[in-house]
Amino acid sequence: MTTATYWQTIDRFRDLARTEPDRAAVIYPDGTTADGLPDYRRITYRELDRWSDAIAGHLTRSGVRSGTRTIVLVLPSPELYAILFALLKIGAVPVVIDPGMGVRRMVHCLRAVAAEAFIGIPQAHALRVLFPRSFRQVRTTLTVGRRWFWRGPTLRSWGRTPAGELPTHTPADPDELLIIGFTTGSTGPAKAVELTHGNLAAMVEEVHAARGHTPPDTSLVTLPLVGVLDLLLGSRCVLPPLIPSKVGSTDPAHVVDAIQRFGVRTMFASPAVLIPLLARLRAHPTDLDTLDSVFSGGAPVPHWCVAGLRSVLRPEARIYAGYGSTEALPLSTIESRELLDGLVEQAQQGAGTCIGRPTDNVEVRLLAITDDPVASWAEAGLPVDAQEVGELVVAGPHVSARYFWPPAANTVGKIVDGDRIWHRTGDLVRIDELGRIWFCGRKSQRVRTAHGPMFTVQVEQVFNAVRGVARTALVGVGTPGAQRPVLCVELEPGADPVATQTRLRTRATEFDTVAPIAEFLIHPGFPVDIRHNAKIGREQLARWAAKKWDVRI
Repeated sequence: MTTATYWQTIDRFRDLARTEPDRAAVIYPDGTTADGLPDYRRITYRELDRWSDAIAGHLTRSGVRSGTRTIVLVLPSPELYAILFALLKIGAVPVVIDPGMGVRRMVHCLRAVAAEAFIGIPQAHALRVLFPRSFRQVRTTLTVGRRWFWRGPTLRSWGRTPAGELPTHTPADPDELLIIGFTTGSTGPAKAVELTHGNLAAMVEEVHAARGHTPPDTSLVTLPLVGVLDLLLGSRCVLPPLIPSKVGSTDPAHVVDAIQRFGVRTMFASPAVLIPLLARLRAHPTDLDTLDSVFSGGAPVPHWCVAGLRSVLRPEARIYAGYGSTEALPLSTIESRELLDGLVEQAQQGAGTCIGRPTDNVEVRLLAITDDPVASWAEAGLPVDAQEVGELVVAGPHVSARYFWPPAANTVGKIVDGDRIWHRTGDLVRIDELGRIWFCGRKSQRVRTAHGPMFTVQVEQVFNAVRGVARTALVGVGTPGAQRPVLCVELEPGADPVATQTRLRTRATEFDTVAPIAEFLIHPGFPVDIRHNAKIGREQLARWAAKKWDVRI
């Protein structure tokens, strides 16, 4: 991709503002209607373009320049997109983070980027004031909302009309840093991921290709980054009412209302949104005739949810289970018809969970399982056979080549291959003869027994099929290399614990992959990430199981 082609990709937002100025860009909730549903307002592409120009001008006069790292803690809203596009226009680097990781962890992470500008809602600025040492390099602040007990301008005070010409910004090189985004830290320490202008351009094309190069028309957006990609593709982005740190609290009635009211064609949502949506559609059958495609991401979507959505949406609708990460989104997808055509049964027999084929322009390899750094492929030794389980390693134009922080993450998480950088996902997979990826579990969560490793998802899918079981989690008790595999079990409401344990023990005798498990512990309710209520805290469960095991000994 040449720089000119790249810049045309990133600058398509301005083109849309010129060619379709009155097209709605962001449709967002503002108050409630008489029947208690959200009321919505909209901002056009021309209005968003001019607003972002105005913000860019003020930021420039406030000292924000190309390369200035700028913390952005703003709720999903037209304000957020106006700010992000303003920063992109002047070449500043937005720093974004998931507030669901908790205040102290978030502050610790943000301290590491040494940002010079801070844009946020009042609650975010309160943290900045309460933890001054963590933000001592900040020179420019902007409050989105009412200012409390600090100085500095508010976004409202700047207005929405550009004043004067923006400084000329030379089209960026594809390798120039665009944004720093933190991983959630739900399965390991949070890391600051660098995404370049070239990464974003390629990401736009990957998303467009995943949709069959069909214009998105109107999209329901529950993840801010997806909103940026959709705006670059010319979508009308509908933002339902939600709290970013607690996506699972989103009212499914509001999601149904938004789809119907605005004729939503495509939506991206995590299981935290899709599972309540399925329950709502089953309890209150509703025709969602405009919805062509549903993409799931953020956390693994249960197969029963995919099957349920298949039954309540129109037959032509496509439902995709997606796989990706902050370092690379998307990496693979699988459509519901293929997933439900015998692949779930294979998962329940110990094959792992099929997450589909790699997306366009993504190259995959398998690395022998190791926790050690691997500097180059020459150092990696013999490649892993595709049918064996190994660590998934990926490369492609939209895959991040480096971490901003901590520096050690680059040593452990990247492999140098000439001028290419491969990303180690930390996920253990195998690849079948059709090129489909089967997810077996996180490398850091594997159970290392005296007889060899056991992989969490591969094992859990076998037992999740047992009647009375809501979900399971494999953990190891003891010293790595001699761990005892223990299966923690969360029961369905009303299930008989004794009868369910009997069925679990019987099931363990039917498959070699799970035969070493002899201990089944009933847990009252798994610890999960607060944002998606889906990523199981296996590390916490392992400590709980160890205490239970000590008592029993």
